[in-house]
Amino acid sequence: MTYWSPVPDTPMTHPPASGIRQLVAGTVGNVVEWYDWHAYTFLAIYIAAEIFPDGAGNPLVPLLATFAVFAVGFFARPLGGLLLGVIADRHGRRVALTTTVLLMGVSCLMIAVSPTYATVGVLGPVVLVVARLLQGISAGGEFTASTTFLVESAGYGKRGLFSSFHYVSATVGQILASGTATLAVFSLSEQDMRDWGWRLPFLVGAVLSLVGLWVRRGAEEPRGKWQLENRPGLFDALRKHPRESLLICGITIGGTIAFYTWTSYLPTYAQVNEGFDKRQSLLVGTLSLVFFALIQPLGGVLSDRVGRRPLLMGFAVGTAVLCVPLLGLITSGSFLSLLFVQCAGMLLLTGYTSIAAAVNSEVFPSQVRAAGIGFPYSLTVAVFGGTAPYVGTALNAMGVADAFPWYVAALCLVSGLVYLRLPESAHEPLDT
Repeated sequence: MTYWSPVPDTPMTHPPASGIRQLVAGTVGNVVEWYDWHAYTFLAIYIAAEIFPDGAGNPLVPLLATFAVFAVGFFARPLGGLLLGVIADRHGRRVALTTTVLLMGVSCLMIAVSPTYATVGVLGPVVLVVARLLQGISAGGEFTASTTFLVESAGYGKRGLFSSFHYVSATVGQILASGTATLAVFSLSEQDMRDWGWRLPFLVGAVLSLVGLWVRRGAEEPRGKWQLENRPGLFDALRKHPRESLLICGITIGGTIAFYTWTSYLPTYAQVNEGFDKRQSLLVGTLSLVFFALIQPLGGVLSDRVGRRPLLMGFAVGTAVLCVPLLGLITSGSFLSLLFVQCAGMLLLTGYTSIAAAVNSEVFPSQVRAAGIGFPYSLTVAVFGGTAPYVGTALNAMGVADAFPWYVAALCLVSGLVYLRLPESAHEPLDT
């Protein structure tokens, strides 16, 4: 792998910018970002009932429509990854970080006040679509800005550790979203949840966005002034580094489908396919996310010692082999079976999530790193991650629900072939 920076990442030349302070700045806003993003997933069933009309007497139709809007947000992510990635490369990571959290706060407020279909007709779904588009743009820029910020702020031999905190913070955001949704479901009647209770988590998210904005405004820019003055064009990363762009896609395919399967879609999968109670499935999701967050730094530290490729291969091969039997272990009404399956899947997933930020950042040079990662990563997430809930629900509607685990396994196998040929970069210098 070639690096062009005159300042290599070595113990003598690249001390951490400010250690814990940088971790806090890079992760606190990320918590808010992913709280807002995942609140939609956890409350999809309630949103479906209020924003979309029932279709042909089939209760799956409004749910499918809701997950279609979920996918719309994902397809806005490549645009956000490209535009905010270029902003991060041209004007600094900190500027991009504050922009993403501000956009997320606005979109979260829009969802909270979205009018229902019964009140204003088609305007309700239109408002929801616009809000999800803004969320998609923000989330597309968030991964690239926060991951490059964290990895570039890491000291020698700590890129994997710092990398892991991206998914720690993202998972904390999910835990807050899942926990808030669970609290609302247990505290309110079913009718109150359908009428107005589902809006409360989004109002909380809008307020939390202001906190994230305040924290990120005080972050320290990890790149030097000479780098900010050497500004790339909008498509420089794609034009000058096509192989690296394709590599990001291959790295991401299996990781993104597994991530959204195990961390977001599984509660809905259990409800739709096994008849699980909403409260039970949400509680299992929250408990397993706590487990997931705790093990991320362990994966990051391990990768700094043994390398990135062993963890990536363990994730890809393990998920490809075990996904089908694991999902087959879910039995109707069994709280422990669902908890075991979700935690086992997340343990496998950690081989990817704990080091994804470091692996992606080690592919591109600093000048185009954010935009170089942002567009291909977000495009891949949109095509394979954002559509996971829709594909799973659609397969169920067609009577072939058992095909979904095989779909996940196949995509993880594709990424495994990429990991097999991926150069080991854990102990190589990082262009900063």
